[in-house]
Amino acid sequence: MIFVCYPKCTTCQKARKWLEENQVTYEERHIKENNPTIEELKDWHKKSDLPLKKFFNTSGMLYREMKLKEKLPTMSEEEQYRLLASDGMLVKRPILIGDDFVLVGFKEADWKAALGIE
Repeated sequence: MIFVCYPKCTTCQKARKWLEENQVTYEERHIKENNPTIEELKDWHKKSDLPLKKFFNTSGMLYREMKLKEKLPTMSEEEQYRLLASDGMLVKRPILIGDDFVLVGFKEADWKAALGIE
């Protein structure tokens, strides 16, 4: 399992603590130092069953500075993938990637269900 996070993000810290408390083995990946590629993003998007917009960090400074709220609706999927792959700070986190699922953001109930934890 891959845990994609930004160490300074409090939600990521909470998710990491939750993974450790539940003894989930994972490989950690720093999103700023090792940004997802377009291919990875396409794969994760497909596995997640989420709209692509959910992969954007809408509360991030960069998202606001770039006025993406206005721009995203008119962008093609390919343009959105390129944008997400250009800077890890645009990508919502944490992301937990398993063999057959991708979870974006930390919602404990979703993570429990995906990992079969009661």
